[in-house]
Amino acid sequence: MSEDELRQLEKDVAKAKRVASDWASQIHDLVEDRFPAAYQELPGLSQSAFEAGQKWADLNRQLQAMKKQLAA
Repeated sequence: MSEDELRQLEKDVAKAKRVASDWASQIHDLVEDRFPAAYQELPGLSQSAFEAGQKWADLNRQLQAMKKQLAA
């Protein structure tokens, strides 16, 4: 793996983290401002947040493995 690939993966991890945080923020806003009236929106938001978190975790695992490989 090259340094360019490492930098790209770092950007991808940062973007995935931002997306996951955005979904979490939407859940927070719903609960704080519109709950319980908007309770039916929670499953969809929760699923999206879960998937975004999974994507971040997968990319972050790849990044950590790449860093470990480059350090060896």
